[in-house]
Amino acid sequence: MANLKKIKTRINSIKSTQKITRAMKMVASAKVKKFENRVKASRPFTFELEKMFYRLLHSVKELDTYNVDFREPINNYPILLKERPIKTVGLLILTSNKGLSGAFNANLVRYTTKTIQTYKENGINCELFIVGQKGYNALRRLEKECGFKITQTYLTFSETPTSSQAMLIAGDMARSFVNGDIDSMEIITTRFRNMMSYSVEKWDILPLDEIDFDYTKENDCDMEIEPNAPYVFSELVPLFISSIIFQAMLESIASELASRMTAMSAACNNADEMIQKLTVEFNKARQAIITQELTEITGGSAVINK
Repeated sequence: MANLKKIKTRINSIKSTQKITRAMKMVASAKVKKFENRVKASRPFTFELEKMFYRLLHSVKELDTYNVDFREPINNYPILLKERPIKTVGLLILTSNKGLSGAFNANLVRYTTKTIQTYKENGINCELFIVGQKGYNALRRLEKECGFKITQTYLTFSETPTSSQAMLIAGDMARSFVNGDIDSMEIITTRFRNMMSYSVEKWDILPLDEIDFDYTKENDCDMEIEPNAPYVFSELVPLFISSIIFQAMLESIASELASRMTAMSAACNNADEMIQKLTVEFNKARQAIITQELTEITGGSAVINK
């Protein structure tokens, strides 16, 4: 009887957990479609902005000759766009605040540690800017072991990324860049593929890659800058950096939701299998008890009839 009670308790416990995983799956399914649309809608804007920025940069020479007072470090485009030897890399790590999303955070942490190890082998230090409680918890334990520094954390962001959040991160990274604490800006994030898959990637922001756009005669036309180049670049560079960060945040959230939906779907299926197996086990145990009781009754009846 005790065995039956134990099995019944396990079945009820699994059913209770399944209600939670099913609810989380439904919530993730509802949200992931919304963010999939946002990701696909924002990709063309980010690409065209990057293309326009490179075209404008290609048409202007000697950016570091301007003597302008900048409001914030992120407006200081002569320093931000100037190439210099890379001694310290600034890595922005985009993880989640919540768990139960499969291997999403684990994949990001694993990719980050491998990237840091590669830089270490080349004599380059790393400073981390971490978005998400899960990534911070995991990387904080590895800080001394892997030899990197956690410079800034962002643990209170809402589930829905905003441009102001991206600008805040861009401003912090730009300040470290202008102060000479880091010599490059890179992002470790996930690129959303579809509802079932994503890939962990590293995006380079600064220093700028070589211009890889096709400059035909049509694209290489003269460009007039109004009111002047310093003003335009001091406003365009922050937009360029923050838009890449914002795009990475959208891709990360969409990937997280897709991973959570897949993980919760698998959890629901596993719960169904466990309930089915335990139900069979419960029925077998009950049948064994009934058989034993019938045997005892039959045996007792035989003894009495003698």
